[in-house]
Amino acid sequence: MNLPEVKWRELKLEDAADRYRWCLDKEVTRFLNVPDTSPPFTMEETENWIRKCIDKTNGYEQKAILTGNGKHIGWVDLKNIDTFNKQAELGITIGEREFWGRGYGIAAMMAMLQWGFQGLNLHKIWLRVDMDNQRAIKSYKRSGFVEEGVLREDRKRGDGFVDRLRMSILQSEFFKEG
Repeated sequence: MNLPEVKWRELKLEDAADRYRWCLDKEVTRFLNVPDTSPPFTMEETENWIRKCIDKTNGYEQKAILTGNGKHIGWVDLKNIDTFNKQAELGITIGEREFWGRGYGIAAMMAMLQWGFQGLNLHKIWLRVDMDNQRAIKSYKRSGFVEEGVLREDRKRGDGFVDRLRMSILQSEFFKEG
């Protein structure tokens, strides 16, 4: 896979301005589990969330995604970390739309998978994705994730509920791929 260069780093409070701007873009938040209000979060709530990520008080190992030249374009995280069963849930968002479809998400995800499997010694990393988010599903499959099953009406969106696909990758599959 020929992917662009990405870096990731710990979040900084200054990241709140980008995060807040991204949350105002309905195309960015369409597939995110956020309140159905505009904006879904205030700037103060965004800053508080980032503080909790920095302080590691919310259960998220969230990192900022940067392009090779240092532009902040999104975030990637592991959450719901289960140390007994050695698994965690992955989440990723590219907030800067000009970087969609160019491999930055896959590159950042591969770095997070590497860290999760080697640094945290996880056995399995899984995710949930809305069934109609075909762009993301294609990206996850390219990264080695396999479908585990459909979670029926698993996420509230607008006035209804949508099904989500659960996908995962095992440590042995990741290192076989790479």
